[in-house]
Amino acid sequence: MKTYRAAVIGCSRMGAFIDNEVPDYQAIKLPYSHAAGFYAEERTDLAACSDLRTEVMEKFGKQYDVPKERQYTDYREMIDKEQLDIVSIATQPEHRAEIAIYAAEHGVKAIYAEKAMAASMDDADAMVEAVERNGVFFNLGTNRRWHTGFDKMKEIIDSGELGRLRTLITYSNGTLFNTASHNFDLMLRLNSDHKASWVSAHLPNAEKIIDGEIFREDPVGQGMIQFENGVMVHALLSPRSSDWEAICEKGSLTCWNNGWQWKLRRQTTIPGWRTCSEEGTFPEFERTSSTANLIKDLVHALDTGEPTRGGVRCAHANTELIFAFMESHLRNGARVDLPLKGSKLRLKRDRAPRQPKFTL
Repeated sequence: MKTYRAAVIGCSRMGAFIDNEVPDYQAIKLPYSHAAGFYAEERTDLAACSDLRTEVMEKFGKQYDVPKERQYTDYREMIDKEQLDIVSIATQPEHRAEIAIYAAEHGVKAIYAEKAMAASMDDADAMVEAVERNGVFFNLGTNRRWHTGFDKMKEIIDSGELGRLRTLITYSNGTLFNTASHNFDLMLRLNSDHKASWVSAHLPNAEKIIDGEIFREDPVGQGMIQFENGVMVHALLSPRSSDWEAICEKGSLTCWNNGWQWKLRRQTTIPGWRTCSEEGTFPEFERTSSTANLIKDLVHALDTGEPTRGGVRCAHANTELIFAFMESHLRNGARVDLPLKGSKLRLKRDRAPRQPKFTL
């Protein structure tokens, strides 16, 4: 079978070394980073890398057998020379659009972009245009879309055995670009990527970080999302970290501890009393690497021409929710209708990159 040439742009934590931070974390199956996923996948050849920091690339090269002559400080030079099939973009979102657009317009066939998709809606729109015009396959690094536990949760929802889906809850929505991008995509996935019709939101720390139309830091956000099919999402900022719940007409499904533990509850009636919930059994599932599954999805798309599970439009819908939350806050929590029109807000931070953990 064909092997596809891959490269990583942004060789830091999620790009290459985050596996060293979670070696014994039961909620995550390795490989986790982009590079580790490509390195483990038999259908991909991790051929090159790009980063502005040569010392980080040196560590990357030793870890993943990428020789120095294929380590580039200029990603454009790498794309032009290496005849790549897949490019991973694991930079911060402020730089992601220009890289994705260049890759799409210079022969790259598939893009694995880390979340969040982009630092502005204009950037996200431009990415969609370039990716679709050039027929490029696209997945965003919102790993729960490829998590087998959430696959099982969605399977139960779609089966109808608990009745119609009514409410989705994320209990610790967090910062919009770094954390809520995961949560929003999971809500979209569990609701079969139905379109959102409006949001209402509050950003507790916004006033400290807003400079005109610029957000100088990633804001924390909570609020509501109403979907066109009637499903309501409550995105909370509660102490329940990394917990999610799907509430249906006849029961509910809960994941807590970031994909480690799962619960199914069904409605029942106690004679002479009232309707209540009883615990059922959440089905067993094979725990596999979501990063590996995402990469296999790209490989399958390249093999067959079939669309990926994510796709650039799903990534755009996720990004639109982020900016709609920001716009709603600036309008004192007013409902913001979707699709979002005319937003000029932008994330623009001035910070040094985080130092990766090179060893266990």
